[in-house]
Amino acid sequence: MLKYNIRGENIEVTEAIRSYVQKKLTKLEKYFEDTSNSTAHVNLKVYSDKTAKVEVTIPLPYLVLRAEETSPDMYASVDLVTDKLERQIRKHKTKINRKSREKGFNNNVQEKNDTEETENGFDVVRSKHFSLKPMDSEEAVLQMNMLGHDFFIYEDAETDGVNIVYRRKDGRYGLIESTED
Repeated sequence: MLKYNIRGENIEVTEAIRSYVQKKLTKLEKYFEDTSNSTAHVNLKVYSDKTAKVEVTIPLPYLVLRAEETSPDMYASVDLVTDKLERQIRKHKTKINRKSREKGFNNNVQEKNDTEETENGFDVVRSKHFSLKPMDSEEAVLQMNMLGHDFFIYEDAETDGVNIVYRRKDGRYGLIESTED
């Protein structure tokens, strides 16, 4: 769930405004797996000509969403900003999906949930088989975050080697590159 930092300039942020902004921005959460560490920064301004400006910035680990809108009505500005943010999210997801299709990504993951006893005593309770997609590390991080995983295996488009990107405990990303002996 998103956290909210709502502040006003030349306007008192009433509970009605606060709840309206939260209600509208909460609708964006359906596009993401995990927003628990994200804070939506909302700045409400009222100018002397009675126009209202709403600025929203939502920094995510792989994307920064930002939109602003000015109109005579504060609530209308919130609606317009929410629509802009939703378009940005859809555009970003379409871009990722288009890149996947263009590069021939085969997202067919085959899973086995059978328990296998290995000779050394470790139980393999699940195995997956999938085709690796050629991409760069930046796209691999985007894919990993869109899936909500902590690591992602991919084929490097330049070296044709199998690489792994992963999320570190400090929130940054690591890269494991395969090399030939």
